[in-house]
Amino acid sequence: MHAKIDRRTALKAGVALAAAQVVPAWAQDKPLLRMTAVFSDKDIRADMFRMIAKDVEADFKVEQYFMGTLFKQGTELVALQRDNLEVGNIAPQDISKQVPAWSVLTAAYVFRDANHVLAFFKSDVGMQMIRQAEDQLKIKILGPTFFGTRQVGLKPKKKITTPADLAGVKLRMPPGDAWQLLGRSLGANPTPLAFAETYTALQTGAVDGQDNPLPNVQAVKFYEVMSQIVLTSHLVAFDVLAMNMKTWNAMSPAKQRNFQAAVDKALAWSTQEHLKREAELAEGFKKQGLEINTPDIAAFRAYAQKVYLASDEAKAWAPGILDKIAAVK
Repeated sequence: MHAKIDRRTALKAGVALAAAQVVPAWAQDKPLLRMTAVFSDKDIRADMFRMIAKDVEADFKVEQYFMGTLFKQGTELVALQRDNLEVGNIAPQDISKQVPAWSVLTAAYVFRDANHVLAFFKSDVGMQMIRQAEDQLKIKILGPTFFGTRQVGLKPKKKITTPADLAGVKLRMPPGDAWQLLGRSLGANPTPLAFAETYTALQTGAVDGQDNPLPNVQAVKFYEVMSQIVLTSHLVAFDVLAMNMKTWNAMSPAKQRNFQAAVDKALAWSTQEHLKREAELAEGFKKQGLEINTPDIAAFRAYAQKVYLASDEAKAWAPGILDKIAAVK
C-alpha cells in the first residue's frame, strides 16, 4: 500500500530537511569539550578544572582527563593544533619549542612570585607575547595556571648549599630541551622523565631527585620516596590554559565572554589555594620526617643566570626583555 503525499506535505518535508542542514551539528547538540592535564585528580588544579566544567556545562558536554591519560606530557599542544583536543594545560616549555622567544618565561629566577606572573600576563609586554604565541600556534590562550614555586626534592641525604653540591645528581625533569636547561642551570644532571613515572623512579633510585612545587609533592606523595626538600625557589611555576582555536571560534561572542569569565574565576581561586597550601606544607613535611633546607639562593641565582645567558635559547629573547619583565609590578 503506498501513501499518497500531497504538495503541501512535500513542501513541509522539504523545509524541515533544509532547516536541519542549515543548523550546524554543534548547535543541535552540546559540543564535546575534553580538558586534559598531567596533574592528578587530587591536585588543586583538578578542582579548578571541575569549577570550569560546572560553569560551562550549559554550553558544553565536558570530559576531564588527568595524569596524562588522554595525551602524554608534552603532546597536548600538538593535539590542540591538530584539532584532536579542545582544552589543554600547556607548559610554556612546550610553547617555547615552537615559539623560541617564549623560552625566557621558562628561565630560572625570572619571576619573583605568583603576583609577578599574573601581573606580567596582564601587562603590555605580556599581552604582546600572548598574541605572538596565538598567531604562530593558532591556539587561544585563556590564562596562566600558577601552581607553586618549584623546589628541589632529593632522596639522598646530601647537604645542598650551592649549585656545585648538585653536581652529578640525577634530577628528574620533564622531557624537552627547555626543561633540561633548567636542570643544568641548577648545577644538576637533568634526566628527562614523564611526571607519571617519577614516583617509581625515585623509589627505585633511577633518579636522585625531582623539582616540583610543594603542592605537587603532596598530591602524588613524592615525600614518601624523598629524604629532603631544598628550598631553591628557582622557578615560579605556571602553565597556560589553552583552547583549540576552532572550538573558540565556534562560540558566539557572548559564549566566549562567559567561558573566559569561568576560566578567570577558577584560575584566581586556584592561585590563592596554591599560595595557602605552600605556606602550610613546608612545616607539614618537616613533621613527616623530611629535612627542609634553605641553600644560598644568591649563589643559585647567579649560576642560573650565567648558564641561561650563555645558552642558545637566550639568542631568541627579545632585546631588553628581562628588564621589561622585572619592571612589571
